[in-house]
Amino acid sequence: MARFQDKVVLVTGSGRGFGAVLATSFAAEGAHVVVHYHSSSKGAEETAAAVRALGRKTMIVQGDIAKLDDVRRIAETSFAEFGRVDVLVNNVGDMALDQTSWREFDEKVIEHTLAVDVKGTMYMIHEVGSRMIDLEGGSIVNIGSQVVIAGSPRAPQYAAAKYAVIGLTKSYAHALAPKVRVNTLGAAFMETEALKNRYDWQHGRREQVLRQTPLGRIATPEDMVGPVMFLAGDDSRHMTGQFLLCNGGLAMVGA
Repeated sequence: MARFQDKVVLVTGSGRGFGAVLATSFAAEGAHVVVHYHSSSKGAEETAAAVRALGRKTMIVQGDIAKLDDVRRIAETSFAEFGRVDVLVNNVGDMALDQTSWREFDEKVIEHTLAVDVKGTMYMIHEVGSRMIDLEGGSIVNIGSQVVIAGSPRAPQYAAAKYAVIGLTKSYAHALAPKVRVNTLGAAFMETEALKNRYDWQHGRREQVLRQTPLGRIATPEDMVGPVMFLAGDDSRHMTGQFLLCNGGLAMVGA
């Protein structure tokens, strides 16, 4: 039997990039998938079509996770359609992609990064997690970043926001226990289209990261699917409140 046979998985930001890869990968493992998007409606339709092609059920929900009313609607709609959500993957995040240096100090950019990465993640954990504990429980996986170890001289607010996600992970791991587990993946650079289009990535940053990565390559979104499924599934059933690094050795921490 597939690892997520007939489970219901909600992946935020699954209209494109890593979220779309996650959605179809969970479907390939037997899951029914809630495809969420904010602005990429065409991509969401394509993801949903790919899920259906794998013989799984799907629905599409639109919303801005930085707005609590939208998140409540996303959660209510998802639970109403399927009766439950077994896995939530908080994939949406704002990396301030257009920012090239810490000197570009823009209040609106900072506020947006913090609103999406901190408030949005908190809203999703809270609204979906509180519904999970009223039913059969579940697993929540937040997509974090190894930037919490290395820092970000390019966009300090991004590192701060991802550090906040660790605090949310630990707090809700306590709050939602024992029925709901909450963990965070410390992801590496993934060569999505968004990263490939980033200015610094096109002007030397990629080569620098490659030199510093012991495994000698930049991760693809597919490289991160396995660790997400590990945290989401029964293989990690005795893990909660944890931060799991998957970065090719780019940053290493002690015990």
